[in-house]
Amino acid sequence: MHEIFINYRTGDGDHLAATLDEALRHRFGDDAVFRDGRSIRAGAEYPHELLTHLRRSQAVLVVIGPQWATTVELRREDDWVRREILEARACRIPVVPVLADPSVRWLRRELLPSELAWLAELQAARYTPYHSARDLALIGDALLDLVPALDRAEQPPADEPAAGTSNSTTGGRHGTVVQGRDFGGDVAGTIYKGNTGPFNTGPGDQYVNAPRLSGDGATYVAGDSHGGVRHVFRRERDSRRDGNTP
Repeated sequence: MHEIFINYRTGDGDHLAATLDEALRHRFGDDAVFRDGRSIRAGAEYPHELLTHLRRSQAVLVVIGPQWATTVELRREDDWVRREILEARACRIPVVPVLADPSVRWLRRELLPSELAWLAELQAARYTPYHSARDLALIGDALLDLVPALDRAEQPPADEPAAGTSNSTTGGRHGTVVQGRDFGGDVAGTIYKGNTGPFNTGPGDQYVNAPRLSGDGATYVAGDSHGGVRHVFRRERDSRRDGNTP
């Protein structure tokens, strides 16, 4: 069931309607929100779909754009924005005006058609682009208060890694790199697929993209070398020449 019905006028609030649709579906699930441009399938009977989903909804968001209150269409009886709001009123469905921009003022009775003057008495929510995350969260919280069933539909946060789990990503590897921690049960075998270059599967030191040096006096230069590499050799003092040995 679509608990939330989004009412809006194309060209004067449709961008916020799409934003609300996406944010609320992300929070409460795809089936919780109805927006005609997305929810009505091609070939469906438009008036029937609108009124059916509206009457089954639990809350109606009315998106109020900058020109919403003064538009000529709102004064026509066949205007669908108007019809949806009046139908919600007749069905006693909670209506929440959402002011779509900081420039949108609170609704005033004298600026509205008489049939919609009651909208000015409703507490409205406000959306501001520079506080979008906060405002969308507040609108979602307000809907939770109006429609407790949304609490069951609210999407859980992504699972956090279990304690003690270590994930590692290495750069410059070819093929599949898998790191696991503790294994329970039997491990039937080990598979190495598409790996190139040396790698170590047993105990001892492991070297990844690093030189291995051994022996006395090993020299390693990393990066660019300008001016050459010089070795200075010093003769070991011969104690026999000092007469210190018999």
